[in-house]
Amino acid sequence: MLQRLFILLLVCFSSLAQAETPVQQLKNFLHASSSLAADFKQVTINKHGQATQNSTGKFYLSRPGKFRWNYLKPFAQEIVSNGGKVWIYDADLEQVTSKQLDDSLGSTPALLLTGQVDVEAKFRLEEQGETEGMSWVRLSPKNEEAGFKYILIGLQNGQLGGMELSDNFGQLTRIYFSNIQVNPSLNPNLFSFTPPKGVDVFEN
Repeated sequence: MLQRLFILLLVCFSSLAQAETPVQQLKNFLHASSSLAADFKQVTINKHGQATQNSTGKFYLSRPGKFRWNYLKPFAQEIVSNGGKVWIYDADLEQVTSKQLDDSLGSTPALLLTGQVDVEAKFRLEEQGETEGMSWVRLSPKNEEAGFKYILIGLQNGQLGGMELSDNFGQLTRIYFSNIQVNPSLNPNLFSFTPPKGVDVFEN
């Protein structure tokens, strides 16, 4: 009798663990992963529902406040944050734009994964069900002056699987992650950026 009761309790606790909500999975992911490396595919969709560009590359994250997006195809571009600035380097245009990270950027998607944003303070969180093998959470900015309508984050077995951003002009940006490494040892130089010689540099 005691053995059956023990087994029943184990089953109940196991079911509770598996029933963790997508919102709780997102919070756990944001708190538990200090670094991340992944391949990504990005699809840009216009307001008419047409895909206008497909991009692929590598994504790196180191908390707090550091990330790098290396766009490899179809055009080379780097977006790098060291916790104080964001650098955007467009190799084809030979142009670099830098932006200071401050409170005015505190609710933007760029900082969402870095651990510098209080998600519950900046966003309204709503579960969106499951599609494409992922559980989705919608994050709507509480600040009406934010430059986007919402972000969707897709979680696969408690890990980051995808993101979708809807801006105020009706454009969607979808990102799918693959070959994800959680808490890898990353070279700090990944999050350093020096503008190449001869490029135009614009400070915002």
